[in-house]
Formats: sequence, C-alpha cells, structure tokens
Amino acid sequence: MTKCWFGKTVQLTGLASLLAVTALAGCAGKEKASEDAGAAAQSGKSVQVKVFKSHMGVGTIPDANNPHVKYVEEKTGVQYQLMTTPPGSEPTEYLNLMIASADMPDILRPIGGIEQTLIKQGGALALDELLPKYAPNVWKNIPKEAWDVVRSASSDGKIYYVPKVFLVPERAPMIRKDWLDKVGLPLPKTTAEYKEVLKAFRDKDPNGNGKQDELPTSGREYGKWMDHLFAMYGVAMWEGNPEWDEYNGQIQYAGVTSNMKAAIGFIRELYAEKLLDNETFLNKGDVWQAKINNNLVGSWYHLPANLRDRYTAMQKGAPNAYVVGMPLPKAEGFQGYVTQKSMGEPEWIIPTSAKDKAEASLKLLDFFYDTNNAEFTRFGIEGLQHQVVDGKKVLLPAEDSRPLALGMRNLTTKEDMDIRIKETIPESMQKMVSDVFVVSTADARRIAGDGLPNTVYEGFPDIQSHKLFQEYLTKIVIGEWPMEKFDEFVDRWKKAGGDTVTKRVQEWYAKVKK
Repeated sequence: MTKCWFGKTVQLTGLASLLAVTALAGCAGKEKASEDAGAAAQSGKSVQVKVFKSHMGVGTIPDANNPHVKYVEEKTGVQYQLMTTPPGSEPTEYLNLMIASADMPDILRPIGGIEQTLIKQGGALALDELLPKYAPNVWKNIPKEAWDVVRSASSDGKIYYVPKVFLVPERAPMIRKDWLDKVGLPLPKTTAEYKEVLKAFRDKDPNGNGKQDELPTSGREYGKWMDHLFAMYGVAMWEGNPEWDEYNGQIQYAGVTSNMKAAIGFIRELYAEKLLDNETFLNKGDVWQAKINNNLVGSWYHLPANLRDRYTAMQKGAPNAYVVGMPLPKAEGFQGYVTQKSMGEPEWIIPTSAKDKAEASLKLLDFFYDTNNAEFTRFGIEGLQHQVVDGKKVLLPAEDSRPLALGMRNLTTKEDMDIRIKETIPESMQKMVSDVFVVSTADARRIAGDGLPNTVYEGFPDIQSHKLFQEYLTKIVIGEWPMEKFDEFVDRWKKAGGDTVTKRVQEWYAKVKK
C-alpha cells in the first residue's frame, strides 16, 4: 500500500498547508486506486493513467473510445486519460486546487513552481531508478547535462521530474517582409532604423486597407511576448519575465541591470509615439494573436514552429503576406541576443500518491519518446489529425469539434525540428519557417540561468512572480511614472529579498559550473 505523502509530519505554510489539510480526506481513495491499478496490471488489463496538461490548444478532450487513445492503449497497455483546466480558469490556481483534492492526476505537467512544493513536502516520486527500467527511451534520449540540471534542483540530488529539452532556439523576432516591401525599407540594422520602419508601418498603410489601423509592434498584458524589444539591449527575457544571466562577470537578475533600464527607456519612446500597440498592457493572448492573424501587426516575437496556423490566417486577408526572421537591430553600447533556454524546465512529475501507477505512467511517457512512434506522434490518426493527399499525410487544421492529439514528448533537436518542418508544414511555407530558425539561431544565446530551480525563490513569492517588475515596467512605459522610478524599483527589489535570492542563484551557478 502506498504511503500518503500528505500524512507526513512537516512544517507547512501557505499552499502546502492547504495541500496537507484538504488532501487527507482523499488519501484513502488514492491508495485504493493504486491497489486497483496494481491488480489490473497483474491481470493483463489496461491501466488508466490520468495525465494533466494546461494551456491546451483548440479541440475536444478525447474519451476512452477515441481511436488515438485506443491505438496508444494497444501498444502500451495504458489508457491515456487527458485532463486539463476548465474554460476560463486560471491554470496554476486550478492545479493547486486539484492537488489539494482527491482527484490527483497520475502524472502532470507542473506550472507555477508547484513541482518544488511537491518535492519539498515529499509529494514527488524520485525517478532515478524507475526511468532506466520503465522509460529507457526517455532516459537515453535526454542529455546527461539536462539530468544533472534536474538533480541540482533538489536538496538530495535526486531526479524528481522529467525536463523539457529544446536544443534549437524556441522563440524568434519576426517581421512582415511584405510590409517592408510596401513601405520600401530593408530589414533594420540598428534601433534607429527599426524606429523608422515602425513609423513607416504606422503611417504608410502597409496592410493596404485604407485605414491607419496598423500596429507597428505589439505585446501582451504584463509586458509579455515583446521580448525582441528587450533582446536588442542584451536583456535575458522569457515571455516577458526577466531571467538570470551573466552581467559584469556575475550571474544577475536581468530586471535590475542597466541593460533593462535602457530597454525600458526605448520601449517607453515607442509607446509614446504609438509605435508600440497602446493596448499592449491590456491584450489577452487571444486578442494579441487575433491582431497578428488579421494583418494588423508588423513586428512581433513568438514561436516560429507555430507559424503555420498564424500564417494561414494572415493569407485570408493578405494573400501575399510573408514573414521573415528579424535579425536583432543593434543598440549602441549593448550586445543583443535572443534568450535561449534549452534544458532543465520541469516537464513531467509523478506524485508519490500515484506511486503504484508510476510504471504505467512512465511506460506511457516512453511511448512518445520512442523514435519508432515518431510518425504517429506527429500525424496521429487519419481522419482525426491528418488526411492523405496525393499519398502524403497532411495535418488537419485545429478545430473546436476535433479531438486533440495525444502527446507527451518535449524533446527537440535540430534534426527533430527539420523533420517537423518537412513533414508537418505545407511545402509552400517550409522555406519561410526554416529561414526564421536560421536567423534566430544566429542571434540566440543560452543564458546562464538555464535550468535554475524555483527553490532559489523560497520565502520570496513576489520576487518569483515578477509582480514588482511588471508594475514598474507598465507604469514607466505608459508614462504614468517617470524613467527615474526605475532606480526606485531596483532598490525595492533588493530590499524585498532580491539580494538574498541573488546569493542563492550565484551559489547554484557555482555548483552547476563545476
């Protein structure tokens, strides 16, 4: 019988207390489920594994009769039960509540630092011995360096989660080449030239609809997804959050550097001149994407691997649309780069309460890391995820009514990406997408803080959430506060725990570099 981790005698506060108190009632149920799983495995029946993911794409949750689910079940003896957040719910909050209930998933993709809460309170299963035995493809395909980064995230040096590994630059600055051609300008080489391009986008009707509705560049609420504007100034950013990199010979929080101050000053100028979408700090993700899809945005920052659907939408209103990677314009006195994080981010974790299903969970995970199943993982089932056109499999566009494809692999090499582009991107778009990767790869740099564990923020949740940074960024950029307030932010950040966190980060970095 599995020991319920919530019953351990430990000092708990905040969320951990909630987990301990509310989950006691569900402990017996989890143990009974684990015993049932063991009995099912011994009898040769399929074992059902509940897999939690958030931030799902368009589509419905497949049920047990779905052909995709059936195929995986036939190959593995495991029935994949996909779970996700209800519409309109906040993913981190929902996952926290789920963990604090009896409805615990068997394997989950952690968000919001929940993996560290589980690890510290004994709620995460150590995988060191289980991975080689039950998930050999996961074990061998993920680089040793990534496993070492994972070990650095726990006090006992054990592996408590499977990491995401992305060995090519994942994000890139992009720009509408057809807009550049329309306004008669080349790709900008400096920040001054970039401003001139943005002014032309603002004033010269490059989308050709006769309205001055163009948004030269845009971002999302809290200053997210406009990392290209920070990257020009050598600021390590990841989806709008400052990261940790080497500045002046030491690893530092990019948010308090002189690089950041210069970048915010530049962004403030763009906002004042309406070169940055003035709704940036109000834009929800779907609104921001719709603006790009509807040919309103000339320059943005996102995932080139996901360009297919966005480009398809653009072409409905602009048949001659064309997107290229934008080499980072040079900011005088700064060395710009595109932030690359390659390994160490938590991807999958197994709760100790689901210990008796660990074999089945890892067997399921291993299926998606087995290269023999790569074609199925990419294309899924004919009629559901793809159709055959002239003897070639072609992915079907995502739709609300179509079941989501199953997947668990998050390991990407250059070879993987080349194959993905060749086999899943329409031939007419392949060169465009490949060229964006060539440009972003030239500008990308893996940051020093790649794989930094969330444990460094223990006791300082506001530092971890970047809330103070987001407040000052927003109010300085929109002109509510003067630029001088940045120095106040730096002082407040350090006094609020930033100095302590920095010391922890530097100690971690010294250990990782050995």
